[in-house]
Amino acid sequence: MKKLDLKDFTIYFEGEIYNTNIYTFKNEFELLEDFYLKYSFDFVSKLDGNFAFCIYDKIKNLYFCSRDRFGNIPLYYYIKNEIFIFSTSIKDILKELSITPKMNKLALSKYIQYFSTFGEDTFYNDIYKLEEASYLIFEPKKELTKKRYYKINTYKAINDESIALNDLEKLLFSAIEKRLKSSPSTLLSGGVDSSLISSIYTKLSGKKIDTFSIGYSQYKNYCELSYARIASNHINSNHHEVIINKKQYLDSFYSSLEFFDEPHGDSAAIPLNFLLKNVKDFGVNSLLSGEGADELFLGYDNYAKFLKYHNFEKSLSKEQNSFLDEIISALQNNTKESEFLRRVVKKQNIYNSFGEIFNDIQKRKLFVKVPTFKNETPKKDFIDNMSYIDLKLWVSNPVLSKVYKVSNINSLQIHTPFLDNDIVKYIFSIESQLKMGDTNKYLLKKIAQKHIPNEIINRVKKGFNSPFNEWLQEEFGNSILETILEVNKQTQFFNENYLKHIFTLASSNKFKQHLYSLFVFSLWYKKIYL
Repeated sequence: MKKLDLKDFTIYFEGEIYNTNIYTFKNEFELLEDFYLKYSFDFVSKLDGNFAFCIYDKIKNLYFCSRDRFGNIPLYYYIKNEIFIFSTSIKDILKELSITPKMNKLALSKYIQYFSTFGEDTFYNDIYKLEEASYLIFEPKKELTKKRYYKINTYKAINDESIALNDLEKLLFSAIEKRLKSSPSTLLSGGVDSSLISSIYTKLSGKKIDTFSIGYSQYKNYCELSYARIASNHINSNHHEVIINKKQYLDSFYSSLEFFDEPHGDSAAIPLNFLLKNVKDFGVNSLLSGEGADELFLGYDNYAKFLKYHNFEKSLSKEQNSFLDEIISALQNNTKESEFLRRVVKKQNIYNSFGEIFNDIQKRKLFVKVPTFKNETPKKDFIDNMSYIDLKLWVSNPVLSKVYKVSNINSLQIHTPFLDNDIVKYIFSIESQLKMGDTNKYLLKKIAQKHIPNEIINRVKKGFNSPFNEWLQEEFGNSILETILEVNKQTQFFNENYLKHIFTLASSNKFKQHLYSLFVFSLWYKKIYL
């Protein structure tokens, strides 16, 4: 964090506020000082940007800390015995402590289910994460105050498709324009999101932009370079392809484990780290990326599938539900479908997040004693709820913490125009059935038809994946399981037989994300505590 010492304040800031110019301030420090004096704590809701900051008020002897609406930049704090330490890095806080705090088992439970921890929990007791869209006030000898300053409003105002398309296109241009940088560059996967951003960015900048893609030397089924080339040729970009092989992947795997503060289950961090190292070599400092589009514009195939489960639940009579309840235990196995049907019958949350790894039944098999936490209260509109849950549990936590850590370690800034304040506000004001349309990402694809080739728009969706399981299995083999079992002997967190079962499944490329999360956690725990 950058620091500015003033007469009455010390301000710590990291990130960028996009509406600084509107208020005629030279920089973020000027804006923060002025707004704090004029509007007190609630000024944060006026900010548009990605940021984390802390203002120390020397007159009142208080700390005021906040993060942006979607959690682009983390803010951690330690509080115990009147000691208050804050940082964008847990490791910086640990350096200030005489002993390493004990591990937080609740964080482990969250991580095992959702790729990373979320809410205020971190893997360390007494070290907390300030939640996105929130602020805290710390005054010595007083209770810590926390407040959420922004909540997504789902009031419906737009039900005309042509109006929605016109407004969204304007908002997308505006979101990209306010993020224009001196070195125009984008991450280009060859999907709709990154291709559309790259196309609009080219038009706005009036320059030949640099685009970057990653591919694999083996397991070409994970490769999307051919689509990235189509998009690049269409916008005439300076296109750079980075190919990663097994050795480079493994080198990046080890280094990535080092710079994350906590266990992080998203295997996409490894190729992203390798790609960004190469991006930096081209003299690029800032990039645009497509995070948030799938969640806002309903891009995952799962959304349509879960909506069918939701509608099925609504169609069941009491007698039908009772009958299914009697037989559901016989259907319980390792398939996702049986778990979703069980949720329908048991009146549980059907949709928990795109980023759900271990479901409740699997967690009960995995843990000796499951550390439990409260789930999100679902919104009434099921379509809104899926989008909202994914923004909160998936995007604001594993996705953006990955993007921040990997870009930060490579001295880069990544901007996410789809997560623009105005776009998010507008999307949730559109009638849900209009957003769903007759295909995934219905509205965005309609806009994209004016800017990118149909080959990109109509292609089968493919997430940013990699041969992580194949390469880790080839390199480590049985030692993956041995590492997990070694840690488990010390902790007794998990049931050993189920760990062995997961490893066997992953060896045939099933449950590979389950094993990856367990392996990454075990490597972290071994390093920190054993």
